Amino acid sequence: MDTAHPGHELRIPAPHRELLDQVLDKWSLSVLNELCEHPCRFNELRRAIPQVTQKSLTATLRRLERNGVVTRDITATRPVAVTYRITPLGKTLRPPIDTLLSWANEQLPAIERARAEFDEREGEGK
Repeated sequence: MDTAHPGHELRIPAPHRELLDQVLDKWSLSVLNELCEHPCRFNELRRAIPQVTQKSLTATLRRLERNGVVTRDITATRPVAVTYRITPLGKTLRPPIDTLLSWANEQLPAIERARAEFDEREGEGK
């Protein structure tokens, strides 16, 4: 139940859930953060996000491109140069992501307390 709106059930339809899963996963957020600052080539993104594997970065960029959030610019050079940039649609993600990050920052102490209490209770039962 959505406590912010009594009487209204919080429902997330499958298409919305799929989209949120695709644009809010950890690699997508890191890629979007980089591309909001400036366009990047693939290897620039790899250096900026050293924990991501080549395979995961490729899959993330394809998902973001498919959803219209990122675009790929191909320059016919030798070798071919590919630059990724955020689209105007992708830029609209910044405010809601900033809101979620602000919420997380404000609530993190309470969440950490809740986690510690949970872990302590679960540890006692073992």
